Amino acid sequence: MKPGRFITLEGGEGVGKSTNLQFIRQCLAERDIPLLVTREPGGTPIAEKIRAILLERSDEALSEQAELLLVFAARAQHIRHVIEPALLRGEWVVCDRFTDATYAYQGAGRNMDLATIAWLERTVQGGLRPDLTFVLDAPVATGLQRAKRRGELDRFETEQLDFFERIRQSYLHRAAGDPARYKVIDAALPLPQVQARLLAELETLWAN
Repeated sequence: MKPGRFITLEGGEGVGKSTNLQFIRQCLAERDIPLLVTREPGGTPIAEKIRAILLERSDEALSEQAELLLVFAARAQHIRHVIEPALLRGEWVVCDRFTDATYAYQGAGRNMDLATIAWLERTVQGGLRPDLTFVLDAPVATGLQRAKRRGELDRFETEQLDFFERIRQSYLHRAAGDPARYKVIDAALPLPQVQARLLAELETLWAN
C-alpha cells in the first residue's frame, strides 16, 4: 500500500480556501486517489463543538490562553480519530487549515509566545507534518471584502486590520523558510489561474 499524503490549505480570511479545496478534491478524485477532506478546527464531533466555541461571538471574552488550548484540544481529537487513521489506510488527507494557522492567528495575530505553540505542536502531533501546504495569499483588504460578502462575520473576522496584516506576514514568513513544503499561490488572480497553479503543484506531488 502506498502511504497517504497530507495536504493543507492555509491563508487569511476570504482567500478562497473553500472553493479551491473542492477543486483539489475533484482533481484527486478524477485520478482515483483515495482521499479524505476535513477542516480545522473541527473534523470530529467533539472538535466541531470546540470550533463552535472558538468562532461564536459571546459576551464572555475568550482568553488568549483558552483559545490556544482549545485549538490544540480540537487538533488532538482530529489527529487521533481522523487524520492518522486515514493516512495509515493510504488515503490522501486534504485539510482546510492546520497548525500553520495557529502560528499565524494565535502566534502572530494574538502576539502569543511561539515557543509555547511549538511545544504544543510537538506534544500533540509528534512528528506529523503536512507533505504540502498551499498558502493562498491576497491583500488583506481584498480578503476581508470577500469575507464580508459571505454574510455575518465570526469572532475572528471582526478583528482589526492590523491583526490580519500580522497573520498574512506570518504565513509568508513561514513559507519563505521552507519552500519545499509551502507553495504560495496568488489568490488575487482570476480563479482559473489560481487553480492552474494548484494543479501544477499537485501533479508534482503525485508524480513522486
